[in-house]
Amino acid sequence: MAASKGGSEIMKLSADRIEKSLAASLKVHKTPEKPYLLEKNSRSNPKEVIISFPASGAFKDWFSKTTFGETEIDLKLFPSLRSIGNNIPALVNKFFLQRFQELLEKSSLKTEVDDAMNKKKQIVFAGHSSGGPVAILATLWTMEHYLTPKSRGGIHPLCITFGSPLVGNHIFSHATRRENWSEYFFQFVLRYDIVPRILLAPLSSLDQGFEAVSEIIDPKNRSFMSESSLKRIASPSVFYFEVMSNAATVTRHAACKLMGTTEATLETLANFVPLSPYKPFGTYIFSTTSGNEGKQIVMKNPDAILQVMFFSAQLSSEEETAQVSFESLRQHLTYGIELQKNLGLQNFVLLDQLEKIPLSEHTTPGSNIATINIALNDLGLSTRARLCIQAAAALEERKRINEKSIEGKKKFMEEKMNALASYRETRGHQKKGYYDAFKDQLDAQDFHANVWRLELAGVWDEIIEKLLNDELPDEFEVNEEWIDIGTKFRRLVEPLDIANYYRHSRNSNGRAYMDKGGRPKRYRYTQRWLEHAKPERRGRENVYSESCFWAEVEDLCYKSSKDDKENFEDVKEKVLELEKQMKKWNEDDEIGKDVFLEDSTFVKWWKKLPIQHRQESCIKNLVEV
Repeated sequence: MAASKGGSEIMKLSADRIEKSLAASLKVHKTPEKPYLLEKNSRSNPKEVIISFPASGAFKDWFSKTTFGETEIDLKLFPSLRSIGNNIPALVNKFFLQRFQELLEKSSLKTEVDDAMNKKKQIVFAGHSSGGPVAILATLWTMEHYLTPKSRGGIHPLCITFGSPLVGNHIFSHATRRENWSEYFFQFVLRYDIVPRILLAPLSSLDQGFEAVSEIIDPKNRSFMSESSLKRIASPSVFYFEVMSNAATVTRHAACKLMGTTEATLETLANFVPLSPYKPFGTYIFSTTSGNEGKQIVMKNPDAILQVMFFSAQLSSEEETAQVSFESLRQHLTYGIELQKNLGLQNFVLLDQLEKIPLSEHTTPGSNIATINIALNDLGLSTRARLCIQAAAALEERKRINEKSIEGKKKFMEEKMNALASYRETRGHQKKGYYDAFKDQLDAQDFHANVWRLELAGVWDEIIEKLLNDELPDEFEVNEEWIDIGTKFRRLVEPLDIANYYRHSRNSNGRAYMDKGGRPKRYRYTQRWLEHAKPERRGRENVYSESCFWAEVEDLCYKSSKDDKENFEDVKEKVLELEKQMKKWNEDDEIGKDVFLEDSTFVKWWKKLPIQHRQESCIKNLVEV
């Protein structure tokens, strides 16, 4: 069935855990001068620690210096929050990131987290309003630093937010899903609450007239969290329409991409109207109220969640303008009241098979579809909204189909790589070896190797193109089998690409293979996959790669000569680094023994280096004399 009550995600929650997290998130607002509030529950199993963060800042603070307040994530703190292949860091809200950075530097948060993780306690990070993003970043930081294979380990922390603004862009969302972290984040949003939607609008749309609205969520203001202050806001409908009109542009543009269509007018508009970079992530629980009973509608697909954030807060008619615009502010202040109504009921409806949700608002009573439909109706989701949700599900399905299509080529790839491995073995028993024989292209065997190289390159270029176009599942780049296949491919084929590059003198204009734009993406991506799989190397790309060894040699050959000692001094540091790497690669069996054959390009070049250097070299015993 398309959805059911409950779900594995909600098993991590309980009415008691939600209630305590909500209470802590609201309680901490009363002491905004404190960086966080820590509450311990020794009766739970495992023992539980709730760390909640107060709200801070007015709307204008959230948009610090840029249209939407976005900045690159600090990869030193969050090395996993990037696109691996592209090596592009996620964008996050600068104000929230700075708040968390200051928290790490100036508070005892590190000590508290360290203590809880070492004692195998269940940490729950919580936050309401702008305390939510800090809770999110604190959770991610804990995962980065305590849940790696070489860390001390511990129980996965949980994060529960209420009415939280958005935090990061599509890379942020992608990275959390790729790392299997998003399932530990639960974000409660009341149907009309405007705060989770604010960062879909640029600062330019929030003029001075909205200062009164901003004061309600700013702890430094006397009107903070005051329902009575809502009545003094002159025109809440203006604020509501400004935010929602920008949200409409963002979601419509996203929906067109989901459906694989482009609207010329919308594309033109996007060139002039800035689109928010922010995107939802984690598990969202949209809370509705209908009389004395409401529902908690659970969703995981970030593209679908974005559509629901827009459509669920829409007006049904013009007559609702005053009521809905007022509710969009009031609900942000009433999570304690609204959620309490349904916590005991645990009335969750999980929407997982989104492609099967009914398009009609009317279904036969008593069926599972009817339960789903009631929930969708409570959110006010029209047929158009449901079509957009189905499009989000269809995109995920297309990604799975693409993955299966690529998996169908594994056998072909294995055959070609085995043929190249045999070719390398044969050439390894000759004087020149694998690289130099291919570079010379003297017989039919070398020709066949070139054909296999091109066939494999074609398959991998197709894979990389799909990754660039977001046409493969989020977890593809951390799939252990594909990391192994990619590593084998890179070590076998890249030396041949380098040989082909220098055989055709493509460096004649002074552009080395390793210069920007020279090395193909198929090798850069697969190298980064392997580096990401090693926690100690995450977030930094090595200067040297074993599969690029020959490119470094060719570059050094070009820059140095046996009769010019000054040239050697210029490259001495690079030579020493390369030799150090070669020694390690040889110990790890990551480069072939044919590298050290008498007639190889490397040995010929190395024997021309100054004799004193060679006598002191760490690889002198490896080179055939």
